[in-house]
Parts: sequence; structure tokens; C-alpha cells
Amino acid sequence: MKTKITQKLIYSLPTERKAYRVHDTVQPGLFIRVLPSGHKSYMVTWGRNKNATLGRVGVMTLDQARTEAARYLADAHEHGEPLAITQGRKGVVLPSLRDFIDDTYMPWFETHHKGHEKTLHTLNNNFATIMPQRLDSITGRDLEQIRTGWMQSGNKPSTVNRKMGSISGVFSRAVEWEYIATHPLAKLKQLKVDSLGKVRYLNADETRRLREALDARQDEARAERETANKWRADRRKEQMQSLLQLPFTDHLKSLVLVSLNTGMRRGELFDLKWSAVNFQTKTITAIGATTKTSDTRHIPMNRETIGVLEDWQKQVGKSQYVFPNQEGDRLEDVKSAWLKLLKRANIEDFRWHDMRHDFASRLVMAGVPLNTVRDLLGHADIKMTLRYAHLAPGTKAAAVDLI
Repeated sequence: MKTKITQKLIYSLPTERKAYRVHDTVQPGLFIRVLPSGHKSYMVTWGRNKNATLGRVGVMTLDQARTEAARYLADAHEHGEPLAITQGRKGVVLPSLRDFIDDTYMPWFETHHKGHEKTLHTLNNNFATIMPQRLDSITGRDLEQIRTGWMQSGNKPSTVNRKMGSISGVFSRAVEWEYIATHPLAKLKQLKVDSLGKVRYLNADETRRLREALDARQDEARAERETANKWRADRRKEQMQSLLQLPFTDHLKSLVLVSLNTGMRRGELFDLKWSAVNFQTKTITAIGATTKTSDTRHIPMNRETIGVLEDWQKQVGKSQYVFPNQEGDRLEDVKSAWLKLLKRANIEDFRWHDMRHDFASRLVMAGVPLNTVRDLLGHADIKMTLRYAHLAPGTKAAAVDLI
């Protein structure tokens, strides 16, 4: 199809089952290619089966595409081939890494993936040195130097791989959308890590100390409230609510106990609403929109979880969230209270996420099949669950006894 390409025409080009081209009658050699995915690119041709992509529609303007196409044809007339081909000259309109992330990549990422705030934070805080560079000027050597710096500063291999994974996704899309021809990380291998890794869970004594610390923390809060109310009474001030008859002085104890008994991720607990807690079926439903894998799963509640949530529901008020903040909205952080609790319990090297490992470890040690544990944890791949396999009672010993 040949016609005068205009912005109105570009916006109206339909997506079809097969790729097709629309050639410009204003600038010879310029055409737009429309893929079945809806992706549209400006391209130029200067001879039989000799084509090159100039840029993506929406990033490169029509005027820029015509100017660049004219340069290709002028070079081809004078030198036989465009200098962009013979000398590797790139188009002048390619965006910087910063502009590509802000204008193109993140709008797409936010639509298709969860946790875009965390990904953007990783990109912003770890790749500042290459952000001003044009996309096509960033090399594997640039990224290798950044990675080496992280390792020298003490980052673990798994952390380094995770950071590199964030920027790798950016360049993968840049290649797919034809901004650049090759991926700068194509030849940079991931660092080797222990895929099973260390599983941190609480031993019996640590479990006892953690629970005792939760109770001691509540006793201390109740005593402080009574002292404060006595002070207020002596001065004829309005009394604050007594905590003596309440099962919980704040959200921390109920949060920790539910986490230990369900293995739910912290974000899943923060997102949990009372509508997803069913006391009749004794299940908690982790809605797909709030889970890491986007899959809904149903988690049975044991007796302690039911008791905790029944008591907590009576106390927490009318918020839709099971664990709301003081304003009744979604809770965002418990880091400070959690770290103080661990210090009180004298427990070291134990993250909030490790309560999920503790849940899984106790199940496996009790003889629960790994596939059942996978379902309860919401792992998309059994490989993630296999890190607990060594905890299964007598499995390896029984196997060795067979020979």
C-alpha cells in the first residue's frame, strides 16, 4: 500500500493477522511496518531486500523518520550503502536509558507486572551512572563494571543477580521493540548461587522466646497504659481505653501468629480483608490480585489462627482490612516493631519473610508432602519448595538403607 503517511493515518492503521507495510509517497524509501501485535515501526528501504528499522512509532516522530530515511538514501546513493550500516552509525533520535524507562518501559511494566515501585526503585538506585547514556551506547562492559562494584561492596551473588535482572528486563523490551539490535547482557552470565540456599527457621527454644516476647511486650504496654491513666486521673483528664481486658494491645501479636500459622507473605497479610476470611469453612483466601504469582489460593486456618482472628475481629473495629493502620487503611510497615521484638526475644538473623520458611519447615518435618506445601505457600514452581526437602523425616536415610 502506498499513500501519504499522516498522523491521522498512523492512528487509524488496524492490526491484522499478518504483518503489512504502508509506504510513504512523500519520502521515497520510508514505510511503516505494522505487526500482528499492534507494534508499529518506521523503516527504510534502499534496495532489493535491503531494509532497516529507524524507530518505533510514538517515540520517533514522522518528521524525524522522514529526515532519517532521507539520510539513509543519500548515503546509499553516495557510498553504495547507508553509513548507518557500513559504519554502525545509529539514528540520532534514540532515547537515553532514563527517558526510555520513564516514557516507555515503566508505563508498560506497570500495566503488566506487580511491584513496579520496587523495580523502579532498584533501577533508580543502582544504575544512575548509565541513565544519561543513549540506549545503543550502553555495553556489556558498562554493566559488568557496575556489577563488579556491587560485589566489591559486599553484595551477595543472589542480590547482584536480582539487580541485574531488573535492568535486563529493560533491555529485553528495548530489543523486542526494536530500539536496539542486541542485548548488552547477552554475553554476561549470571553469578552462580546455591539454588536451594539456607532455610532459616526457628528452633523450639527460639519459638518459645518469640512467643514469650510477644506476651511480655503486651504486658508492658498494658502496664504503661495503666500508669498513664493514673497520671491522667490525678489531673482530672480524660482516660484512655484500658488494655487490661483486650486480647491484643496492637496489631503485632496477631500479625505474627497468623504469619507463623499460614505462611502468608507480608504483602498478602497487609492486603488481607475480612471478606477473604471465612470462619465457616475455616479458610483464608489469598486473592490473585494480591499474590506474587497472581494465582488465588485457599489457606486452611488451624485452631490458633481461628482463635486469634476471632478475637482480633472483635477488637479491630469496622475497617475492611484485617490488619489496618491507625486510620483504618492498609498497613504499610511493621519493621520497627518487628526488630524490637526480635531484640527482646534475643533472636538473630531472622527476617519477617523467614516466618514463611518456618511455616513450611514445620510442615515438611511433620511429614506433609512437598506438593501440599507448595500449594499452601503458593509457589508457582516445585523447585522453590524443594529447598525444604532435606527436612523431610528419614527420607534420605531410608533411601540409603535400600542398598
